[in-house]
Amino acid sequence: MAKKSMVERELKRQRLVKQYAAKRAALKKIATNQDLPMEERFKARLKLAELPRNSSATRLHNRCELTGRPHAYYRKLKLSRIMLRDLASFGQIPGMVKSSW
Repeated sequence: MAKKSMVERELKRQRLVKQYAAKRAALKKIATNQDLPMEERFKARLKLAELPRNSSATRLHNRCELTGRPHAYYRKLKLSRIMLRDLASFGQIPGMVKSSW
């Protein structure tokens, strides 16, 4: 089990990313538009820099939904390898069985 503070920090980042997504997209569109004057694009970059750092989507890290483990994460199932194996062994994941030969 991951530290509770790390899981909570990640949830806070997810909320911030969702909250500022539209504003960030609008500012980025202005900042990258080559047709606008340089001063206006620069102002958009400054406003973008004033937003909270954790509102950037690149600061998110995938974590297991059950344990919060950050490594060995399967995106499709949103689980770590350890929880995937446990749930598959108990038959909790439809269509997945533990192989043996």
